[in-house]
Amino acid sequence: MDTRISTEKLLAEKDELEKELATVGRRNPANPADWEPVPADTDTAPSDRDEVAEKLETFEENIAIVRQLEARLEEVKTALGRIEHGTYGHCVACRGEIEPERLLANPAAATCKEHMK
Repeated sequence: MDTRISTEKLLAEKDELEKELATVGRRNPANPADWEPVPADTDTAPSDRDEVAEKLETFEENIAIVRQLEARLEEVKTALGRIEHGTYGHCVACRGEIEPERLLANPAAATCKEHMK
């Protein structure tokens, strides 16, 4: 299987995911491979409960978004690793070939259709 197109798609998606993550989070200074949500600006007077509540809600939304984007980023990085190690396109469950149409739809797919979650 020619992996050039998949590699290009995966690298483009990786860049896009990192850009999206940067809008709602930042790299963890203690672990640059990890992302953490960015807290909302807390320069709000304690008496403005509505604004404080809104900022907390935004932060909670950022947590969920960071988790989702970070999970997809990990899938993409893992797929790039499979390309590098020559195992790309083979199901991690049965070692059979992953259907080409599945890889076109999701270049980070790790399983064949039979072993999808």
